[in-house]
Amino acid sequence: MCKFETGFPYGITIHHLPTSKIQSMQSSPTNPTAFADAAEMWNQRFSDESYLFGTEPNVWLREHASRWKAGHRVLCVADGEGRNSVWLAGQGLDVDAFDISEVGVAKAKRLAAERKVSIRLTVSDCDTYAWPQNTYDGVALIFLQFADPDMRARLFANIQQCLKPGGVLVLQGYTPKQLEYKTGGPPTVSHLYTESMMREAFAGWEIVELSEYEAELREGDRHVGRSALIGMVARRY
Repeated sequence: MCKFETGFPYGITIHHLPTSKIQSMQSSPTNPTAFADAAEMWNQRFSDESYLFGTEPNVWLREHASRWKAGHRVLCVADGEGRNSVWLAGQGLDVDAFDISEVGVAKAKRLAAERKVSIRLTVSDCDTYAWPQNTYDGVALIFLQFADPDMRARLFANIQQCLKPGGVLVLQGYTPKQLEYKTGGPPTVSHLYTESMMREAFAGWEIVELSEYEAELREGDRHVGRSALIGMVARRY
């Protein structure tokens, strides 16, 4: 059972999964110790008072969020300190978000209160999140790069089941060329995205937009500089 904490300002609700259910993320086959204790790692990274990736939304998300309309229900996956979910709520969307880091979720709560918006926050990893079926009009998946191929396949399947028919996924990630730039993301090629990977994973969807490109990022202290990116907008049939 989840514990529910309510009473925060502006309609913020935080759901805490029991500690025993916040399991370690899958290890990479090529680096078995990487991401072995993701909750602890991200709690440490988010422990500073500042926001690791800033408080402004991801540019790709901001440019494509018009696919959703006010009142649409949107899920932000592994949303960290809340920069994307809080911004989306400010656009009039009905937002759920989760992250494995209780520190990150607490900071997302604080940011939402400062911006006077309502979001529903859950502390959970991608495998133990209670994915509903045919519920969301949209999913935002921004720089989720810690998933190895098996975990990524499970994640993409869960995203498909939680979107309503006609629901839209907005995704951004790094391509393997990012290993040359080293301006963000993991040093593990199997965790990075390619156009062919996206087309295969989302076969049967309408690929509205899909492109590999390079851009200068400035997202807090961790995504800074020239970056090799992939962006996708896809609609579930």
